[in-house]
Amino acid sequence: MISSIALFLLQAPADEGFFNVIVAKFNEGNDSGWMWPVLIALILGLAIFLERIITLNLADINTRKFIVKVQEALQDGGIEAAEELCAQTRGPVASVFQAGLMRSHEGIEAAEKAISAYGSIEMSFLERGLVWLSLFIAIAPLLGFLGTVVGMIQAFDDIEAAADISPSIVAGGIKVALLTTAGGLIAGIILQIGYNYCVSKIDRIIAEMEESSITLIDSIILLNEGKPLVPNVGPESGSDDE
Repeated sequence: MISSIALFLLQAPADEGFFNVIVAKFNEGNDSGWMWPVLIALILGLAIFLERIITLNLADINTRKFIVKVQEALQDGGIEAAEELCAQTRGPVASVFQAGLMRSHEGIEAAEKAISAYGSIEMSFLERGLVWLSLFIAIAPLLGFLGTVVGMIQAFDDIEAAADISPSIVAGGIKVALLTTAGGLIAGIILQIGYNYCVSKIDRIIAEMEESSITLIDSIILLNEGKPLVPNVGPESGSDDE
């Protein structure tokens, strides 16, 4: 069956055009009207996916470079300079850093609690909309299966009306049933790929946020102890190597 589908997809662009074949199959499967709900579920799911991708790309920054900049700001200008840098930087990592720095004057434990609390809020913002995306992932195949049931009922109604089990009589209903199933499964597969991509990107951002938060706490401790946060590399060190 998989080889037949692959052969169909490979032949379609050469014969009639891939888009024209998809439109034709959609119209054939829409005799019972169940292809439109599948298409609507796919469109809504893709809209949520695109919104999440844009949001996640805006939230994604070069965390390693940002940590170095924060450490330099802490070392040169103190807590206030680091707060200002975080306020000017987009993304959840900068927001979590700013929350921790704002409470750092109350002690390390207060800073850790602020980072933990604000980190949970940022996680909920990153995961917003994924519940609806997973809903459409589940609904699209179910709508396709419902169209299959309707198509089979139509086929048996045709048999009952004709009082004959002729392939030409039941072929239409069975074809509609199979096309709606295929449409629902294709929509579910597309949305599932998008969902997994979003989840993997969110997991990476959260991991970077947690790792960088530990670095920030260590930097605040070193700052309070008066120790250097970033090694100073000046012209003198370069002359020693020569």
